[in-house]
Amino acid sequence: MFLNKVLARNEKLIDAAVTLHQAHQIPANCYLLDLDTIVENTAKMVEKCHRLNMKLYPMTKQFGRNPVVIRALSAVGADGFVCVDMADARRVHEAGAKIGHLGHLVQVPAGETAAAVEMAPEYWTVYSMEKAQAISAALQEGKTQKVMARIYAEGDVFYSGHEGGFPADKIVETAKLLESMKGLKFAGVTSFPTQLFNLHTVTVEHTHNYETLLKAKMDLEAAGFEAVELNAPGTTASLLFEEMASRGVTQVEPGHGLTGTTPLHALKELAELPAMVYVSEVCHFYKNRAYCYGGGMYIDPVFDPYTVKACVGSSPDEAKTNLIACDIPSPAAIDYYGIFEEADRTRIHQGDTVVFGFRAQAFVTRAYVVPVAGISKGKPTVEGIYDSDGKITGWPNC
Repeated sequence: MFLNKVLARNEKLIDAAVTLHQAHQIPANCYLLDLDTIVENTAKMVEKCHRLNMKLYPMTKQFGRNPVVIRALSAVGADGFVCVDMADARRVHEAGAKIGHLGHLVQVPAGETAAAVEMAPEYWTVYSMEKAQAISAALQEGKTQKVMARIYAEGDVFYSGHEGGFPADKIVETAKLLESMKGLKFAGVTSFPTQLFNLHTVTVEHTHNYETLLKAKMDLEAAGFEAVELNAPGTTASLLFEEMASRGVTQVEPGHGLTGTTPLHALKELAELPAMVYVSEVCHFYKNRAYCYGGGMYIDPVFDPYTVKACVGSSPDEAKTNLIACDIPSPAAIDYYGIFEEADRTRIHQGDTVVFGFRAQAFVTRAYVVPVAGISKGKPTVEGIYDSDGKITGWPNC
């Protein structure tokens, strides 16, 4: 599904994947990141956000917290980065970039609170007074930390395991209590998801959580709170920014928007181009099946199950015209291999490059992550071979 968009809108990415893999410059089982296009996509979002007086905090987990990408997005004007957890925060901090938002989806563990304070996040979301008190206790005398409240109301939707926060109808009382703690400055409210893709209408629609945030901001302003930040993450790209800014949103956190892999990007031609593929290699044959290496075959389940195809070949031209259906292991299995059920030996050979286009979450896999510059100019240059946690490797050696 996403592969069709790569072929239609960024075929140089497939050219680079096949050329580099066949030259043994990149490994099988890697996410190849088109650095030029990710930067271009982000620059479009930065320009629009800043024109609308919103902050842009990119998400890093989808592209494996890669420091090359983090530094490039900082250089193009990102206001900081949203860190889902402390693993995100460490990589952003080590890359010399600013942590814009910490603690939303994963609260900071007690033993890491002091370390998080040292990283000086611009905003820090809490779900409970206990977490807020822990931040307050960790702050040195005279230091301040802006905190946001995760809120919920009847009718809001959450992914299983994402629930938590303060009742929205108590937000004024909550804000005053947070503000009363030593060193804390109440800054605003957030929730997730505030937008979701609707396959039936082929649109991105706001959830009830979005309306909950808007009402909470009105309640806070009526109570005398000024410059209330409204953080509204979920399926965000530049298409939505104007409407969100008009309703009072001040912070957006694109993730798949950076790589042109939101569900809407798979079905429509939006401003952001596809910038990420998964690269594998035909490993062996068994009876009438061909097998390719796995390790990064986690497909973010935003669509109903569909036939996954890959470009297969030993040259770019061959691969781009040779799309073959591949059986991806179920989430219950370890993805050691992908399987091509009907292996026509005239179309698929051992050692062929295999290029997939799907919506990935690199940080939950054991794949390599490879940022490549110069693809848009036809001169791809590998900027390092990293693991999925943003650490440089010595590939192909230790």
